[in-house]
Formats: sequence, C-alpha cells, structure tokens
Amino acid sequence: MPYFPSSQIEHASTYADEYFERLAEASKTIDRNAVEEAARLIAETTHDGRRIYCCGNGGSAAISNHLVCDCVKGIRTDSTLRPQVVSLSSNIEIITAIGNDIGYDKIFRYQLESLAGAGDLLIVISSSGGSPNIVEAVEWARENGVASIAMTGFSGGQARELADISLHVEAENYGIIEDLHQSLMHLLAQYSRQKHICDTAKLGQLKF
Repeated sequence: MPYFPSSQIEHASTYADEYFERLAEASKTIDRNAVEEAARLIAETTHDGRRIYCCGNGGSAAISNHLVCDCVKGIRTDSTLRPQVVSLSSNIEIITAIGNDIGYDKIFRYQLESLAGAGDLLIVISSSGGSPNIVEAVEWARENGVASIAMTGFSGGQARELADISLHVEAENYGIIEDLHQSLMHLLAQYSRQKHICDTAKLGQLKF
C-alpha cells in the first residue's frame, strides 16, 4: 500500500476523507484467520490460568497498557473469564534500570526471564516489527515455550516472521497502523468477553 500522504493536502476535511479511506483499506489487509487464531490462543491461555504479557514502544506502549485495562477490567465484567495480563511497558522504574544498567534492547526480555513461563502468551505491538527490544522478547518467547502474537505494520520486520501468530497491517502510515492495532486490541477483548457472558440473555443489554 503506497505511503500516505504522498503529497501535501490543503484542507483538513480532505485529509480526513483520505485518512479514513486508507484506514478502511488497511483494515482489509489483516488476515482474518490470524485474528481467529489469536482469539483462540488468548482464550486458551486464560482458561489454563496462564499469564498474558504485552509490550511495545512509544504509541505501541500505550496500546500495550490499554490492553491490560480492556482485558483485566473489560473482559472480566459480566463474564466467566479472569484474565491475568501484565504490560512490560508500564513500570518506568524497572524499564529505566534495565535500560541503563544492561541495555535498552533487553528491557522486555529481562522482565520475561523473571516473570514468564511455558504456556504463557506474549503479545508484542510494533509498527516496524524491527525494534531490537521487541525482537529480543519474541526470540526469548520462542526459546522458552511462550506463545507469541505480533501486531505489526510496514514490512513487519523480524517480529512478523518470528511470532506464532502475525496480525499484520499493510500500511505505511504510523497513525493508521496504530489505529488498527488499537482496534485489534479492542475487538479481541470484546470478542473474548461476549463469548463468555454469564447470562447470554443479557448480551444485547451489555455495554462494550
């Protein structure tokens, strides 16, 4: 998909039309079978009482932290699921300590070494898919029996190739990629919740 915008656009209203059109086009590039597999893996990990870890840099770190809220609070509300979700991007003290003393490329891997175990799940969020700390985390997961889901954009980088499940967005604009990663986070959480509502008769009355 060509880079957007490829030339200057004068009016914000026109930019909005173009942006939303590209957003819709990019959403169609996400492999729906991969979405199905991601939902299955999240459900299995939760049912088994295992933990889900997530991480990202910059805007992707915000999506990682938001994922915790939508899973721990959102999925649990009125459902039978009790997800255990930890964002490796949320603790600035441990991130800066690892980054300063060991190396920024180890900030997620080092935490996984202490917290994660076989049967857990790692969700990495990276527009480029090539951030060294993201690649390190996925590599560690592969070596230690931790399943992985990668949300990527642009070429997808190494994360796209290494992860067990690739939720890749074919786009060349950070905003569009991150918008769709956020949408993937929301839809996976909402889907998980509605599949496990305690009283299905109340499904139509629930707020998502």
